[in-house]
Amino acid sequence: MRTMKSKWLAYTVLVGLIPILSRLLVWLIANGEVLAPFAATDFVAFGLVLHISNINELEHFSSQNKSWKTVQNGISVIFIAFYSVLFAVLLIGERNSSLINAKAMLYCVAALAVASLLLSLTIFHRISASPKGRT
Repeated sequence: MRTMKSKWLAYTVLVGLIPILSRLLVWLIANGEVLAPFAATDFVAFGLVLHISNINELEHFSSQNKSWKTVQNGISVIFIAFYSVLFAVLLIGERNSSLINAKAMLYCVAALAVASLLLSLTIFHRISASPKGRT
């Protein structure tokens, strides 16, 4: 089980955090205001990685409780739809920054990403604690 947790952390969470961590690193080493330390689009990417991973993990999870799997997949699809809409709004905001409140959007998407991380953690915990596990 410890190996599964390490793999989940490395393959899902850390890979999903690459855009956020890369931007933060560039911000730390760059001179002046080259770019903002955080961007909403990076959190969108993180959330998408988490939910796509959820769907993939659940696809390979053999469980007696099929309805739980269906609900979790449905929740992940809903989150993916939210992230897609927010990404489209962010693209519009890049074209005309007066159309959206960038700071509010950053906070909203970051909060959504934290919720996604917690949801992914609960799904992963249930899968790794199951005696059947993956098939």
